[in-house]
Amino acid sequence: MAKRLFDLLLAALGLLLLAPLLLAVALWIKLDSRGPVLFRQERVGRFGRPFLIHKFRTMRVEAPALGPQITVGADARITRAGRWLRASKLDELPQLWDVLRGAMSLVGPRPEVPRYVALYPAELRELVLSVRPGITDPASLRFRHESELLARAADPEREYVEVVLPAKLRLAADYVRQAGLLADLRLILATLGALRH
Repeated sequence: MAKRLFDLLLAALGLLLLAPLLLAVALWIKLDSRGPVLFRQERVGRFGRPFLIHKFRTMRVEAPALGPQITVGADARITRAGRWLRASKLDELPQLWDVLRGAMSLVGPRPEVPRYVALYPAELRELVLSVRPGITDPASLRFRHESELLARAADPEREYVEVVLPAKLRLAADYVRQAGLLADLRLILATLGALRH
């Protein structure tokens, strides 16, 4: 209950304070490329329930038909505005709305697409999906430059499935086992600090 109240207060405050920035980004996306401002994608949430995650659109509208669900290096599908939004992580800001509506938390394991959740080992799947997914978590910080890491792999998809995803799951499981408001606050501050670099 305390975590949910913490999420509601900070998400509402964030949306209120960031409203001018959100509007400016939305206008930039509209002027930069055709298509909607927001990108919605099915992810797996708490207890395995699917939900639609919201992000600022950073790719061309036809991107899903042109390549994999993971982003690798300087992906040609990314728009000009999208490159900066991804680097600054501002594309994630619409997820404050997902927090308000109860689909997500500020801090929690990052939600995956169903395709990758199907690969979770049973014992970790139940643990990781026992909490609301979050905007940030330890894995988000550890793999902040994931697309560059995958770009160096001979087979990016295989690298993600066999190396990155298991590492993210271990970090997510550790987070769930030790979760608390103080730990969440530290992760939020660490995330804000990482955005400056």
